[in-house]
Amino acid sequence: MSEITPDLVRHLGVLARIQLSDDEVQRLTGQLDAIVDNIAKVSQVATPDVIATSHPIPLQNVCRADVVGETLTQAQALQNAPDAADGRFRVTAILGEEQ
Repeated sequence: MSEITPDLVRHLGVLARIQLSDDEVQRLTGQLDAIVDNIAKVSQVATPDVIATSHPIPLQNVCRADVVGETLTQAQALQNAPDAADGRFRVTAILGEEQ
């Protein structure tokens, strides 16, 4: 027995503020009914002793050690800048802001 009826699909369309044609209602009735049936099948086999998983293979992050390395000096960072002032990159104003 089908749980999803065309009237239910039309009602859901109204709730979602989606205008559905008769063809769409018929197509969605079958599709939503198949979805509900599949969820029911999964619910039958899902038991409390089966742990829910998001991925079938256990994963873990692989991280390297956080080691401080050589960094640029302020002068090195600014040496190729097209424009610099007061030890900072100088850029044109954006969004109508003036400096």
